[in-house]
Amino acid sequence: MSAARQTTRLAVDIGGTFTDLALEHPGGRTTTKVLTTPAAPEQGVMTGVRAILASSGVAAGDIDLIVHGTTLATNAVIERKGARTALITTEGFRDVIAMGNESRYDQCDLNIVLPEPLVPRHLRLPVAERLDNTGAVLKPLDEDGVRALVPRLKAEGVESLAIGFLHAFVNPAHEQRAAAILKDALPDIQISLSSEVSPEMREWERFSTTVANAYVQPMMARYLRQLETDFRNAGFRAPLFLMMSGGGLTTVETACRFPIRLVESGPAGGAIFSAHISRECGLAHVLSFDMGGTTAKICLIDDYRPQTSRTFEVARVGRFRKGSGLPLRIPVIEMVEIGAGGGSIAHVDSMSRIEVGPESAGADPGPACYGRGGTKPAVTDANLTLGRYDPATFAGGSMPLYAQAARDALAGAIGAPLGLTPDIAAVGVVEIVDENMANAARVHAIESGKTYEGRTMIAFGGGGPVHACRIAEKVGIHRILVPSGAGVGSAIGFLRAPVGYEVVRSLYQRLSIFDTGAVNTLLSSMREEAAAVVEPGRLGADLSETRIAFMRYVGQGHEIPVPLPARTLSADDVFDIRAAYDREYAKFFDRAVPGSDIEVLSYAVVLTTPAQEIAAAGTMAASTTAAPVGQRIVRDTATGETAAWAIHDRAAMAPGTRVAGPAIIAEDETSTLVGPGWQAIVNSLGYLELSKGAAA
Repeated sequence: MSAARQTTRLAVDIGGTFTDLALEHPGGRTTTKVLTTPAAPEQGVMTGVRAILASSGVAAGDIDLIVHGTTLATNAVIERKGARTALITTEGFRDVIAMGNESRYDQCDLNIVLPEPLVPRHLRLPVAERLDNTGAVLKPLDEDGVRALVPRLKAEGVESLAIGFLHAFVNPAHEQRAAAILKDALPDIQISLSSEVSPEMREWERFSTTVANAYVQPMMARYLRQLETDFRNAGFRAPLFLMMSGGGLTTVETACRFPIRLVESGPAGGAIFSAHISRECGLAHVLSFDMGGTTAKICLIDDYRPQTSRTFEVARVGRFRKGSGLPLRIPVIEMVEIGAGGGSIAHVDSMSRIEVGPESAGADPGPACYGRGGTKPAVTDANLTLGRYDPATFAGGSMPLYAQAARDALAGAIGAPLGLTPDIAAVGVVEIVDENMANAARVHAIESGKTYEGRTMIAFGGGGPVHACRIAEKVGIHRILVPSGAGVGSAIGFLRAPVGYEVVRSLYQRLSIFDTGAVNTLLSSMREEAAAVVEPGRLGADLSETRIAFMRYVGQGHEIPVPLPARTLSADDVFDIRAAYDREYAKFFDRAVPGSDIEVLSYAVVLTTPAQEIAAAGTMAASTTAAPVGQRIVRDTATGETAAWAIHDRAAMAPGTRVAGPAIIAEDETSTLVGPGWQAIVNSLGYLELSKGAAA
């Protein structure tokens, strides 16, 4: 979307602790943070909206576009606070979502705990019907059997339905007919079809994704419609778009139909923010580090693009364990997310070890230092006790902190059991949470087959710049970038995202007998479906189309993505598709397998508006040394020693300004710690560049 069409844009990101807002307007950019209101998130949104309009002087009617991201769908699944949901499925397959693929995320644990399905067994209701793998009808749908379920659904108080039949991704007719029958009898019920939510092979992932969509759909639809109403009542006339997990924006209507695509919308905004910054600064290989109040998100960015995936797990019962969560088959930006934020609660376990997270104090009551009734020590309490925050100027002075409450919480929960002073307890808490995040970063790199050598860390979120130096030291990174607006980076990322949508469909073919006519028909219909979603938000912008085939050698278990030309295919293209597959396969497995036939399982079509243009970076100004505005005694977590750290005001630091660590560079939404041995300089874009060792 071109900047000329959308000159005034508002982004809102609801997190577990804070709701972040960013407003870009002709006069510049205004940002703010307010506490999230968990019981009614829209209230916190509107509080923040009123605050940012007042501080910017922009009227509601002047806003051209509103972009929103939220973790509400994810939290509903994790906390099991979704709708009462039933699954209607093919007779004999009611236990698919419980059995999964019978894999174990820990082969040696005899008492392994697996995630409980979102739908209990007595609400997984079988219906007689059967299609074969080509979509041909083996057994017609028992329509009377479907009607017979209505009294039971009413008696059980079911609010939402998931319908998932075997092979419906090839032929959706039975699912559609069952939905029509039930909608006629139960007009107020929400219905999700697997053939619409996740029309791909592998019934466990397809059924699980459909159930999760149904589980959060009533809540998310109510919330989004209420938010629309609140914006209209406040005088806004701009369209409202939602950030999706895959990095594109979509309409409220589509988000209400497929809310499961919003599960990682907030973190996706952060990854897009980092990718935009990496392009601005010419950094091809980046570690994106986003630490907020509740979680920390780590994402690898290569060639200015974040890693993506078509699978995702939510509500893992085994920490950091792949396979221990509920599988979702949706387009996502691939990252690792852990319960390590400013609100993460610290405690001493049964082996006298300090543990931090994943439980969070959230916004209500929040860390002990918030003075809102919290008594358990959180990471923010530890940072305050170490001297990293000024209690009078936290959050721009809008939210004073209570240092004694933080010390008391640390003394009671950590100090007393271990015989430590509050200060040393705070060192332990921060070192543990930093190691947790560094370890997650190491694991993510190993699983991705990559390293951190030569990478730059882009740190943002309220806590990212505070913890960046220590984590960089732990993973071997020697350069850090802290962009302007880092405290609300994900919200700013929303403003950089294109309007876009991805459609995935399955069509099994072998290249040896490739039917280009059938494939062209399928891809054309997929493009039309994507265009219908994107059209309301393109606002005259051109569309970029990407086509992908998911392919594998015959007999293999998993496929890899291969780009296709975005045009009508001919028989002559089959050779080029084979060559493209061999090249992509060699990237993963070193070399291709000549002579083996290749099968295509599914296709994806992505339509997006163009990415925003990147402004050319200016020439670096002459170097100057910053004058501190004060100093504060800070305890270093690496050594445990205290020293006077210089305090600098970021708003007063012009490009070319240098700061030698140890120092704190303060701004309204966050603070950047320049650790001992680190140097910082403000680059031509106003971003802080930190380097380890020699002068920056």
